[in-house]
Amino acid sequence: MYNVHMMYEVHEPRVVVVGGGLVGLCAALFLRGQGVEVTVVERRVTTSPQPKARRINIRTMELFRQLGIADRVFEAARGLASYQHMAAGPTLAESERLPFMLPGGPPDWDAITPAGACLCAQDLLEPVLREIAETRGADVRFGVELIDFQDEGGGPAGGIHVTLRAADGSVRRLRADYLIAADGANSPIRERLGIGRSGRGTLGKAVNVYFRADLTDLVRGREFNLCQIENDHVPGAFAAIDGVRRWIFTSGAGLDRPATEWPGALRSAIGVSDIDIEVLSVMNWEPGMFVADSFRSGRVFLAGDAAHVMPPFAAAGANTGIEDAHNLAWKLARVLHGVADPALLDSYQAERHPVGWFIADQSSIRTANLRTMNKISADGSPLADPIALILGNRYPAGAFIDDESEHTMERLDVSGQPGTRLPHTFLTPDRSTLDLIGTEYVLLTGPAGTTWRAAAVQAGIVSHEIDESYCETVGIEYNGALLVRPDQIIAWRAPELPADPTAALRTALELTLYAPAPHPQPSRSA
Repeated sequence: MYNVHMMYEVHEPRVVVVGGGLVGLCAALFLRGQGVEVTVVERRVTTSPQPKARRINIRTMELFRQLGIADRVFEAARGLASYQHMAAGPTLAESERLPFMLPGGPPDWDAITPAGACLCAQDLLEPVLREIAETRGADVRFGVELIDFQDEGGGPAGGIHVTLRAADGSVRRLRADYLIAADGANSPIRERLGIGRSGRGTLGKAVNVYFRADLTDLVRGREFNLCQIENDHVPGAFAAIDGVRRWIFTSGAGLDRPATEWPGALRSAIGVSDIDIEVLSVMNWEPGMFVADSFRSGRVFLAGDAAHVMPPFAAAGANTGIEDAHNLAWKLARVLHGVADPALLDSYQAERHPVGWFIADQSSIRTANLRTMNKISADGSPLADPIALILGNRYPAGAFIDDESEHTMERLDVSGQPGTRLPHTFLTPDRSTLDLIGTEYVLLTGPAGTTWRAAAVQAGIVSHEIDESYCETVGIEYNGALLVRPDQIIAWRAPELPADPTAALRTALELTLYAPAPHPQPSRSA
């Protein structure tokens, strides 16, 4: 098949990740955090030269906090630290900052998360993630393309055999247990697998103009993340990339405008006629919603844009993909370490597909209008609370024991329901309840939970005592307990002490590790 000598690698990673963008590099970091050998291959010779995604939301920063890299990310984002506001006006020069717009007003951030969101252009963040991944033992190969793969199925001889071609033309073949396809919206792996996509489809057309211009004096004192330009000649929005010289202008007009005419159009949108502008690229694109019908095929898993493409209006695309990788990594680790049945991996589809669909759909019905984006949907469909969309999703089924408790997306509603993220509260000024969760299952027990702690020792998991106030937050009695997965998702809630807590905990662990479908609640009491 190939015109070069085939080489077989002695080193065999447990997981191959195809795609070295944000999602692929994060997948490598999460897997290394779980002690899994991983190889990342990326056909580009270097990380992205384009700024692309910029908004790193609070949930992603919570995950970076768990990895111990949040400070590195904030350092990479320091140039845009003050560029969190929105603005609007007939030109950039005449624009004014918009008031903070969330339903109910600004939340008490310290009460809902230990992390802060940031703006960090993808071309600045990817090199940081790559360097950390390599330092932590990931085998990261840029300039290497996947040209073939075969899924050998289950059994002792099963696995994924991948064929890789380097930039020098050399071809190598290696075996892995699983493959993560983080190879983008046009994923060749998804196409090869014949996985279709559904959703709202294409939702319009737009153009991105990436340019250099010194706008420092114009934006000083009214720094912005996005600035909406409200005029009929050059409507659109400016996005700050470094807050000094790099910017993107996005518009639904002027799609056929030649690149040579864009400097003049940009000057009109900026409102200054003699400013020097260097256009770096002009790219037409189509916002749309396309969700893969399945996120798994055998030993191959789709993540990020390969799994779900969505418009940028909720700034959720890359963040949702990073959560995919976080969800999948601990499950792969449990299976590869021999402590969970491979059936656990079916829960990736059960959990991430409906959430990916919901976030993509919510992104699709949000408008690009900065004045109304969190107030009015494009088609009249109800909008989820924007903070709930980030922190408050509940898996409808998966590797947890559902207790049929109520849940809403009309507000942030994380109150101990299985299938939701563990609620945050500060235990000390710099330590959150989320910080109690590492790479293993954790049992959180009320102050009257001595018996639970003995049960945790027998089960081989860590336990932590929580106070009365937090017990009330998560809906358990002082002798109750919460079982929390390594991805900070609640696996099981025991509102009170059962007759045999050791047996109840063992059953809960078995059900959440070995069976991906919901199961009856273990007995709560004698």
